Amino acid sequence: MNAGARNLLLRGAEQLGVLLDPHQLGLFDRFAAELTKWNRKINLTAIKGDEEIALKHLVDSLACCRVIGARGRLLDLGSGGGFPVIPLKIVRPHLDAVSVDAVEKKVIFQRHVARLLGLRGFEAVHARGEELAGRYAGRFDWIVSRAFADIPTFVRMALPCLAPGGRIVAMKGREGRGESEAARPALADLGVTLAEIQEFELPLTGDGRSLVVVVRSLEGGKTRTMPPKAP
Repeated sequence: MNAGARNLLLRGAEQLGVLLDPHQLGLFDRFAAELTKWNRKINLTAIKGDEEIALKHLVDSLACCRVIGARGRLLDLGSGGGFPVIPLKIVRPHLDAVSVDAVEKKVIFQRHVARLLGLRGFEAVHARGEELAGRYAGRFDWIVSRAFADIPTFVRMALPCLAPGGRIVAMKGREGRGESEAARPALADLGVTLAEIQEFELPLTGDGRSLVVVVRSLEGGKTRTMPPKAP
């Protein structure tokens, strides 16, 4: 990344409450460089400029730190080029992370990046979400998806892999609350409920974002709106 993009990443992460140390910043820099290099040959992402990568991929992924803890087991369904799982792994190195995507070239890229960055406790799997239940039944504390599918479809795939007390996190845009409310009957049929909806603006861009958190119905739930952080 160029100096301007690194500064945007630092500022954006700080506004989300994530303070990046020089080592982490270096890992993000190498990740972005590899993403740009591979993207010239294979279609990993439509977002290509350094500044856009910093804000719309890296900072956007770090927003999950609002609801995902520093330790435990994380599954990212439909992770594409590694978002949000690789940025989360960089800042939360003690997470045991599994990344799943149905496009093999994207999984190969993620494995390459994990080796390059020395990420331990990270596994990239070439599979469809429907195929995971047998291999990962009841394993994960957090299951996250970034615009992977509509909320009921995502929850239906994720639920067999969710550990007791675990949480399913759907990353959505400004429409997240409306989509969540419309999905309530379908979620009830699946035996889950909305635990939390965090609404905020992505730092520096002002783009609307929502984190929709779903739990098994026996856990109960609450809904709250987070005010946007000051620029």
